[in-house]
Amino acid sequence: MREAALLLASSVFLCLLLGLSQAARQGQDIRCGACRALVDEMEWAISQVDPKKMIQTGSFRINPDGSQSIREVPLARSEGNLLELMENVCERMEDYGEHSDSSTNRKSYIRIKSRSGEPMDLSEATLDSRVTSSLKFACETIAEQNEDEIIEFFAHETENVKDKLCSKRTDLCDHALKMAHDEL
Repeated sequence: MREAALLLASSVFLCLLLGLSQAARQGQDIRCGACRALVDEMEWAISQVDPKKMIQTGSFRINPDGSQSIREVPLARSEGNLLELMENVCERMEDYGEHSDSSTNRKSYIRIKSRSGEPMDLSEATLDSRVTSSLKFACETIAEQNEDEIIEFFAHETENVKDKLCSKRTDLCDHALKMAHDEL
């Protein structure tokens, strides 16, 4: 009798542990997916700004030698523009759906609305308002907690921002270094 109770208790404990592990993995998947989608959306928004447009930054004070510390930077990667883009980037999480990898049971998030208006293949995407609201919440949390890092990366980095920001800098996607770069 005691052995049966002990076996039942250990079975319940194991089920709870597996459930918590799966919930933690789902949380990691959504945070990683939100970070990667945020990077995709920021990169796209930056690409829509005319690369010839420049903005002057620096101090407009005159130095003792009569010079000014002003420099021109591309508008697309200026801090002001990046902050403005970040204000609305998480709204676009409603354009994403969930994709489940049948071999690993990991979730990834793919764009379900074309930017150009063309129809898209949605056969591998799950459309669910709970997923999009969770993705949006995760995006807002990431943007708020990592605003300085995000601005710094987009102001200076142009190569492999997804991996550098989402995996190496913030550790949101420790498993994502194995993912294809265009998965979103």
